[in-house]
Amino acid sequence: MCTFGLELVKVSQMSILRLPKEVAGFKAASATVCRWLKAQGQSFAKGEPIVELDSVDSLIQIEAAESGTLTQIIAAPHATVLLGADLAEFTSGNSSPEAQVSHPTQGVAAMSTSAPTGKVTPILMPQAGNTMEEGRIVKWIAKAGDRIAVGQVICEIETDKATIEFESTDAGRLARIVAKEGDVVAVKQPIALLAESDSDLQSTGSASAVASAPAPSKPTAKPPTGKVVPVLMPQVGNSMEEGTIIKWHVKPGDVIKLGQIIFEIDTDKASVEIEATQEGRLSKIVQQVGAVVPIKQPVAFIADNDADVDAYLESGDTPAAVAAPIGGSATQAVPVNSSVAAPAARSGDGRVKASPAARKLAAERGLDLSTVATGSGPGGRILTTDLAHASQASTAKSATPSATTTGVVVRKPMSKMRKAIATNLQVSKQTIPHFYVRLTINADPLFAFYRAQKPATGCTLNDVVLLAIGKTISEFPAFRSRLEGNDIVEYPNSNIAVAVSVEDGLVVPVLMTLERHSLSTLPAESRRVVENARKGKLENIGKAVFTISNMGMLGVEDFSAIINPPESGILAISAVREDVIVKDGAIRAGKVMSMTLSVDHRVVDGALAATFMAKLKERLEKPESLLA
Repeated sequence: MCTFGLELVKVSQMSILRLPKEVAGFKAASATVCRWLKAQGQSFAKGEPIVELDSVDSLIQIEAAESGTLTQIIAAPHATVLLGADLAEFTSGNSSPEAQVSHPTQGVAAMSTSAPTGKVTPILMPQAGNTMEEGRIVKWIAKAGDRIAVGQVICEIETDKATIEFESTDAGRLARIVAKEGDVVAVKQPIALLAESDSDLQSTGSASAVASAPAPSKPTAKPPTGKVVPVLMPQVGNSMEEGTIIKWHVKPGDVIKLGQIIFEIDTDKASVEIEATQEGRLSKIVQQVGAVVPIKQPVAFIADNDADVDAYLESGDTPAAVAAPIGGSATQAVPVNSSVAAPAARSGDGRVKASPAARKLAAERGLDLSTVATGSGPGGRILTTDLAHASQASTAKSATPSATTTGVVVRKPMSKMRKAIATNLQVSKQTIPHFYVRLTINADPLFAFYRAQKPATGCTLNDVVLLAIGKTISEFPAFRSRLEGNDIVEYPNSNIAVAVSVEDGLVVPVLMTLERHSLSTLPAESRRVVENARKGKLENIGKAVFTISNMGMLGVEDFSAIINPPESGILAISAVREDVIVKDGAIRAGKVMSMTLSVDHRVVDGALAATFMAKLKERLEKPESLLA
């Protein structure tokens, strides 16, 4: 957590706490108010923390630049505020609270004109993992009226991966439970309130209002009268910073269901179909096809009433970028039929820069991407929208410039995907203490088993190895764990990522619950996931606990792989090859296969890694056990 001071603006006897327009630590143009550390009417000293804000990737604490008394909170908890926005009003010095509150309170306290008599602290739905967007309350262990301590387990929450026991991050009296058992609550939304007295809750209004209605950030703004849920640009992968919308599958007025595909985006690595994480009526789309949107910024809003969304946008609680009207976007696509068409942008290897979806559409239409003008995507990348008016190209394609054809050194910028791969793996190699365990197995039984099972199941050798790894990982909790912050988080299933080579680099789609598969179900599922990845549609990104990288089909005899954080390890699989096998003093020719395990030493120790590899070797040399 980092801290910084606030900009102070004097207005008569009143002062304004204002978020600076430029703040180190913010990657976005806005932040979300997590909680106020001081209640209205309370005094504070210079340098004392007043409020906590959540930026794109960090929690930032605000300190008072001078002493005073907080008289009015303008930006209430869970409100989104722009840089430069007003947060609160205060009076300088240590004047009595009664003398300072001369008008009704705003924000969360808008339902009551009396200042709270004590501090009210919301307990928020935690984000247990990078992919978690909501959680379901399974069971409350604490009850209203109980006094709870920091670290005390107060409830059980079901996430997208597991059921966890939630420990309180604050101490105090549990005054009200906002989310009941069975309720599904978005991350960083209140599930309960701490207060010494129930009368202190009057300033927060009803529990439902606290949980659902974003408070206005300006005293003059009209607050929404109903629930407004923003649909955000997701972060698909650790390196993603922005996404380009390439298609909407729904339109304003449609009622969407949980898990329904609502739009497609183009990321730095692939095109991804985005599923709805909330149910309801899609009221307004604020980012159109072709728009490039930073992660965690709104692209649409769910609401029963369009007027509620209009009020929400007018209140200033959302970044200016989303204020674009329907039919337009904050970042417009470059017309492909421009009178002066710039040449298509090319990646570091000379290929035309285009999204997987655009390549597929171009192939279907018989289009030569090199004849299309510079695309509207990041770095001139061609999107499907850029092909709308493109004419069919001749069969002859222009030669790719290279050092050998031009006779000179050719310098080209790295593609978006190569930059993402470079950043992620460089951080992994520099920050994760890798160590390696290598084994060579007798592959004769494995190869014979694969050949025998192939006619009935359609399996590949890789499918057999995958199944063995999935079943082995299910027996080793440390290999089903990820290092998330300072916590080692153990997951219940063998969700394994498979490294897949694509035209612009490498992607890692994920096979879920691999230990539950058999040789009759795994081949079709692995084939589907890999083929979708090569078409640009990645599945279950960010949900893996472990990765495999198989270069056996390329004839590689031995290699080591770099861990994909925050996973605990990655297994490099080499080719099945002929070699000399020595056993009990006898020498014979046979097939062998080498494997190298790369492990995060912070999660897994050497002895455990060796035991894991020995168990995997046993399964692969006796593959009939996979049929059990």
